[in-house]
Amino acid sequence: MPTRRALLAAGAAAIAVGSASAFTRDRRVLHVRPGDSVQAAVDAVPGRGWTIVVHPGTYRETVNVPADKEELTLRGASRDPRAAVVVFDNANGTQRPDGSGTYGTAGSATFTSAAAGLRVRDLTLANDWLRADHPDITGTQAVAAYLTGDRTHVENVRLLGHQDTLFADTTALASFDRQFFRGCHIEGDVDFVFGRATAVYAHCHFRTLQRDVAFTPKGMVFAPSTARANPHGFLAVRCRFTSGAEDGAYKLARPWVPSYETTAWPSLVVRDSLVGPGIDPVAPYTNMRDAYPWQSMRFAEYRNSGPGSVITVPGNRPQLTDAEAASHTPATYLGDWSPQHTGSL
Repeated sequence: MPTRRALLAAGAAAIAVGSASAFTRDRRVLHVRPGDSVQAAVDAVPGRGWTIVVHPGTYRETVNVPADKEELTLRGASRDPRAAVVVFDNANGTQRPDGSGTYGTAGSATFTSAAAGLRVRDLTLANDWLRADHPDITGTQAVAAYLTGDRTHVENVRLLGHQDTLFADTTALASFDRQFFRGCHIEGDVDFVFGRATAVYAHCHFRTLQRDVAFTPKGMVFAPSTARANPHGFLAVRCRFTSGAEDGAYKLARPWVPSYETTAWPSLVVRDSLVGPGIDPVAPYTNMRDAYPWQSMRFAEYRNSGPGSVITVPGNRPQLTDAEAASHTPATYLGDWSPQHTGSL
C-alpha cells in the first residue's frame, strides 16, 4: 500500500503547474506558486481582510498565522483540494533544531492559526510524520492543523495525519471560540479531532486509517476537551464515517480532560450522520482515564444511520430526544456568526 507521503507527492505532481517565482501581489491578494513560501506570503500581509491564493504544488513548510492577521483567507487556486498541499513532518517528540527541547503537541502542527475570522478552503493541510520512521520517539502526536481564534471557517479542505490530526482549540481557557468545517475530509487514527473549541462539522468525511497494531480499539475519532462553562462543544451533522481498518476497530470518541484543565466537561453530539462499520456499534465510547468516565460527559447521538450506529446496548449510546436535538444545531452553536450556507443544514 502506498504511504501517504508518496500519495501526497504523486497527487501534487500530477496537478502542479507554473514555475517558481516570488509571490505576486494583486490588490489585496497575494499569489503563491511552486518555489515560493506560504509563510512568506503570510508575513507580507499588512493588515486584515487579505487573501492568499496558493497555486497547485507541494509546499513543504510549517505555516503560522498570528493573531494580528485577522479576516485572512487562504485558498487553493483550484477547487480541487488535492492540488495545493501544505505539508511537514514534526511530531510532539521531535527535537527542535535549536536544542531547546521537543515541539510538543501544538508545536508539531504544520499549519497554526490564532487569527479571528480566518477562512481556509480548497487545499490540503497534512502532517506526514510516520511512527514507523521514528521508533525512538514516544511523543507520536503529529498535528496537521492547530486552530484557535473565533470565527474560523474551513471548507473543502483535506486534513491528513495520524495521531491528533486536527487540534480545534481556543485562544484561552475562558474563550469559547467558534469554528465551522464544511465539506472537509479529515483522517487519522488516535484522537484525530480534538480540543476545546465550539466546532461544527457539516457534511464532513471522517476516515479512520488502518493501523499496524494487534490491539483494539486502534483509535478514536474525537477527543473533545470542552470547558465546563461552555454549553457547546463538538457537533457533527450530516457527516459520514468510513474506515480503512476492519469492522469495529475504532471508537467514535473518548473524553479528554487535560492535566492543565481538570474541570473540563467534554461535549460531543453526532447527528443525522452515516456511521460505517469501522466504528464499534456495541461500545462506541471509551475512557481516556478511568478518573473521567465517558458516561459522566456530554456525549450524545441523534438519528444516525449505518452499521456503526446500530443500538445494541442502549446504555452505551445516549440519544437526544427531539426536544433536546433542537438545541444542537449549527445555528445554536455558532450564535450570531452565520457562515455561508449553514441555514440549510
